[in-house]
Amino acid sequence: MSITKNHQGDKTLRTLCASVFPAKAVRSITELTEGMFNAAYRIDFTDGSTSILKIAAASTDGLLSNEINLMQAEVAAMTLAHEHGIHGVARVQYADFTREHCSGPFFFMDVLPGRSLSSCGAELSVREQEHIMQQVGQLQRRLSEIHGDAFCLMGDTRRFRDLFSMLRYMFTNVMRDAERRSVNVVISADELFSQLSRDRHAFDEVKQPSFVHWDMWEGNIFVDRGELSGIIDWERAMWGDPYMDDRFRRHNRRAAFLEGFGQTVFTDAEMRRILWYDVFLYITMIVECTYRQYEGGEASWARLKQRLNASWTELKD
Repeated sequence: MSITKNHQGDKTLRTLCASVFPAKAVRSITELTEGMFNAAYRIDFTDGSTSILKIAAASTDGLLSNEINLMQAEVAAMTLAHEHGIHGVARVQYADFTREHCSGPFFFMDVLPGRSLSSCGAELSVREQEHIMQQVGQLQRRLSEIHGDAFCLMGDTRRFRDLFSMLRYMFTNVMRDAERRSVNVVISADELFSQLSRDRHAFDEVKQPSFVHWDMWEGNIFVDRGELSGIIDWERAMWGDPYMDDRFRRHNRRAAFLEGFGQTVFTDAEMRRILWYDVFLYITMIVECTYRQYEGGEASWARLKQRLNASWTELKD
């Protein structure tokens, strides 16, 4: 459970449904509890249609500095993916960022078929899992071929001419977040930024910003009948380096995914960028444990520290 989950009572949920779908009557409302960040509900209407309602946090408590206008970013990213024909992206039915009708921004979207890979993966054979990972790799390649005009977080107004400046900005934000709450992220800011500057050449190779989902872990991958059926949770989308996505992290990188993506070997510069994105994610997740007040935070911190140390050690070698 996270303090960012903006749960709403039945009366408010039904009021939102009535305001957006005045011709429909609600049959049932079911909270979706898999997600860690936003509150989400499945709405079943009496006419047989369905919707997913997502509600963002009511305040910035628990949010990190890189988490900017996340629901606006998600709607924009999903709309962009639809425009480019990306498979398995739910259609946004309605979005409201005004907070006039609810304590947080919200939107309704189509229901994707299937279940999350994190909930059904154990039921799949190794061959089926590899097939799905290949499909995820192919989708990731499609995203990487969509290019933007500047490097940036999709919900942020700041734009950067180069990837290095964007990443330095993101690291500055998360390291300040850690300092603000006295979170021990293992690496000192001075040491981190000194090493980052030495590796600038690796980032300068990336000339074009690519569309990046960033959070494509198993909980955000939907599967139906042994096939990839969709990707959810686009709120952390950005214009960056394709290797920034979660599927390239040291704990998630799978051979089948890389085969689907079309790249199984990486240059020294590419591997240095991948290791830096490891470091960024693991520091971010360590800080999250404090900000979100997750249950079992100590166990998570220990695993993340181990992964962070492994990637940082490789970077310094």
